[in-house]
Amino acid sequence: MNPEHYDSWYHTPRGNWIGSCELELLVEAIDAKSGESILDTGCGTGYFSRRLATSLNRSVTGIDICSARIGFASRQSSNSNDFLIGDALALPFSEASFDLVVSMAAVCFMDDEAVALREMVRVARRRIAVGLFNRHSLLFFARGRSGGRGGYRGAHWHTAREVKELFYELPVKNLRLLSAIQLPGGGWIARQVEKIWPAPLLTGGILLAVADVDRDSTGQ
Repeated sequence: MNPEHYDSWYHTPRGNWIGSCELELLVEAIDAKSGESILDTGCGTGYFSRRLATSLNRSVTGIDICSARIGFASRQSSNSNDFLIGDALALPFSEASFDLVVSMAAVCFMDDEAVALREMVRVARRRIAVGLFNRHSLLFFARGRSGGRGGYRGAHWHTAREVKELFYELPVKNLRLLSAIQLPGGGWIARQVEKIWPAPLLTGGILLAVADVDRDSTGQ
């Protein structure tokens, strides 16, 4: 899927609603402090990088292995230097380079999710947040079965238990899981349900894992 086509989905009514719900969940979870730096790993076309930057009124660095997507992201941004080509499995940054490291619906497409998470923790000073697809959701039944459909093709869908297992040996603490997109259709009923459904009930299409980096464990 070319970058323009992929990013245009977020400008459809359903895509805009899903993106906005995920952004709201992410912003609340990372609880960014004044002056904190943010890295968006596997940023793709830069959708969440741009929206985070606007929402938090600060620069957000995005990195992705696909040069076409980074090129698109750079063209959409007022500061093209915020987007870099790089491998999430070997991030080109030193330890604790960013206060916050996030990744939305990207790690679940990577060859080695455990390595990607380890790299996120390595370059984070305070907190990481990772959005993954929830196997125990209506979205999975609608778009994830038999290898997935459309933009979900090839993704790994996780249970909450599997997500927790990915973090077992990482130097993190205070791990918590949240979810969003309970009814994936995006219609009026879905929007009303989303407003009242508690995020800690892990039934939404997106699972957001949030954890604080344990610098005592890393020796830094």
